[in-house]
Amino acid sequence: MKTIRVGNGCGFWGDNLDAPVRLTEPGGLDYLTLEYLAELTMSILALQKQRDPQAGFARDFLDVLERLAPLWKAQPGLKIITNAGGMNPEGCARLARSVLDRAGLSERAIATVEGDDLLPDLDPLLTAGHTLAHLDTGEPLATIRECVVSANAYLGAGPIAAALKLPGVALVITGRVAD
Repeated sequence: MKTIRVGNGCGFWGDNLDAPVRLTEPGGLDYLTLEYLAELTMSILALQKQRDPQAGFARDFLDVLERLAPLWKAQPGLKIITNAGGMNPEGCARLARSVLDRAGLSERAIATVEGDDLLPDLDPLLTAGHTLAHLDTGEPLATIRECVVSANAYLGAGPIAAALKLPGVALVITGRVAD
């Protein structure tokens, strides 16, 4: 059996920016995960993306990535997985690519995991007669539809595992995958 070491350097958006560095410094990690998303965070990121289509992700991640770059250079086997992509994994990946290129890590490929954003599907589902009732109250979604700014599915580990199997991928940026 193969042993792997996974460290989680971030538990929420706004967490200590130095924690991922401190966790990575000693070496020995195979995977570093960085968790940024909560329900409120998703709403904030959705509103940011409504105002600016290039926004909608945890920008703090870019600072963390910049701080991690020298350590990552010395630990080429380390893979980083983050849900910092929020409502815009591609936008986050574009800026992460710039950070890596500036740090001399252009050989590290980035993969994104998308498909969690179900907001565009809500109206067609409601029109088709699905009530999408609240789990606790039974109230149909239609009664509050105009207030809903994000609707996301947890995609799970499968798409992340698939992304990590792609050639050269060292960084996986996702939207909502777990809680």
